[in-house]
Amino acid sequence: MRVLLSIKPEYANKIFDGTKKYEYRRSIFKNQQIKTVLVYASSPMQKVIGEFEIDFILNDDLNKLWDDTKDFSGISEDYFYQYFSEKVSGYAIKIKKFIKYNKPLCLKEDFKVNPPQSFLYI
Repeated sequence: MRVLLSIKPEYANKIFDGTKKYEYRRSIFKNQQIKTVLVYASSPMQKVIGEFEIDFILNDDLNKLWDDTKDFSGISEDYFYQYFSEKVSGYAIKIKKFIKYNKPLCLKEDFKVNPPQSFLYI
């Protein structure tokens, strides 16, 4: 089973250039069988641009999560704490390997679904 994640284009592109090796989430999908993430680059791109395999998922308090992942976060420390504001813990999905599609896919045409706010099981 796969999951589709909405990610801002600037951060989605960092995944596929190899500079962002952790994808942060305030909440995570419950299904433990998820091994692959389809990356939906949100507005203005609005396309599925690739996918990555999940190595593992960290769940920890924010200070430890940042300390453990900051070298490959692809974001600033300020943005990290702003993103997790009002949370005491968070998730970091470790990216194992990725594939960027040669031709991005359209959600409505290729998957017959609308863009998710956070994630969608595929």
